[in-house]
Amino acid sequence: MTTVENGGVACNYRLRRRSYDGFRELGLLEKPQILRILRNVSMISLLRNGLYTRCPSPARNTCIFRIKALTVSLKALKLAGVRGIAVEVWWGIVERFSPVAYDWSLYEQLFQLISQLGLKLHVDLSFHSNRHTSSGGSGDVSLPLWILEIGEQNKDIYYRDQNGFSNDDYLTLGVDQLPLFCGRTALQCYEDFMFSFVNKFESFFGSVIEEISVGLGPSGELRYPAHPFGDGRWKFPGIGEFQCYDKYMMEDLRMAASQEGKPQWGDKGPQNAGYYNSLPSGVPFFEGGEDGFLSDYGRFFLEWYSGRLIHHADVILAKAANILKQYQGNKRTTVTLVAKIGGIYWSYHTVSHPAELTAGYYNTACRDGYDPVALMLSRHGAAMHISCFEMRDSETSPACLCSPEGLLEQIRTVSKKRIINVIGRNNNERFDKAGLWQIYANCDHPRSEFVTSFTFFRMNEKIFRVENWTNFVPFIKKMSREL
Repeated sequence: MTTVENGGVACNYRLRRRSYDGFRELGLLEKPQILRILRNVSMISLLRNGLYTRCPSPARNTCIFRIKALTVSLKALKLAGVRGIAVEVWWGIVERFSPVAYDWSLYEQLFQLISQLGLKLHVDLSFHSNRHTSSGGSGDVSLPLWILEIGEQNKDIYYRDQNGFSNDDYLTLGVDQLPLFCGRTALQCYEDFMFSFVNKFESFFGSVIEEISVGLGPSGELRYPAHPFGDGRWKFPGIGEFQCYDKYMMEDLRMAASQEGKPQWGDKGPQNAGYYNSLPSGVPFFEGGEDGFLSDYGRFFLEWYSGRLIHHADVILAKAANILKQYQGNKRTTVTLVAKIGGIYWSYHTVSHPAELTAGYYNTACRDGYDPVALMLSRHGAAMHISCFEMRDSETSPACLCSPEGLLEQIRTVSKKRIINVIGRNNNERFDKAGLWQIYANCDHPRSEFVTSFTFFRMNEKIFRVENWTNFVPFIKKMSREL
């Protein structure tokens, strides 16, 4: 038993962590072609409304009713042809009260139910909070309470914007290597959680659990929280703001600037990059002038900002691949490692792509920002999970300079170049024939040979309304016709 003081918070825990020797790159070229089918239906909303909260004895009958309702819903989806269910496994639920004290009981019940119904699982290991992105109420999931206690004493464990505002949706990558969490670094917290999950549920691997997505940022996506939802700072289609102002990232920036021989570049981020709700025009940093994104300073900053994000994912996915490698040699237990990226499709029809730059993707008309991400994923045999599959350029406002179709075309190109698989997802709930047909068209696209599965976001009562179910069932059948 050890006690470590962090920001005035006493942490008591017994640390048990298993080490591994290196990791193996997965041979995707030798992987058999996977059928392009509707793989998962995200059940996040329904899970929030019932199963993940333990019910006290007086509410037992209510819990039984919700489990029965869930069972009926899953049976209906199974009969319709859905292959599996996507489930978020929350850090803030499993390790909620104290470090290294994991409670998997909720997920044991849920996974058993899904297994008994003959469905497969896509598991999202979620190291973020949904308090600012959910609709509110009892379904909100925070970071672990012991993490929040540390954050009350040291708010720099979270990302900050240029005005010092932060939120507790995800730990800043600046603390990845700092032992601020009861003697552990953030990376060690993630690794311990992943190892505990694998140790607990290894009997499900391959037979039930087919894909494991590892959370890398807000909403589980590899990005900075440049476009915060729900707290009033940002509204679509604002370009967002750079998120590098916590003291740990600023220390890293100063070090990088000093190594570049330009210590003055390390004092702060771009001061001419506008605000959350600015539009691309009229913002000097994104117009390419002096001290703009094409200047020496602009290139330095954007390479550092995006590079730190890619390095963050690289280290976490290396740990995940290392833990999972023992299950990759047997076809019966093979599990696909997955990383989500953000579908930042607005301001895409500009030279600078400012909304992507603030999110951490150094993607412009002059530079492919997704190729370095795809190259990193290929090293770990990881698939790329991206949204926007239901969207058309023609459905967006011309004033927003959007191109979800252009973004997906770029992803197709890099996935083919780096030989990585792609998992699709819709960005908005769509049950109309046009939206569902667009999903199918993107999955069955002549250049979508690397799209191996699709997750329909999200499972809730809307799916089962007659007017939606009438469109949804034929869509499922069409997506799974090759089975």
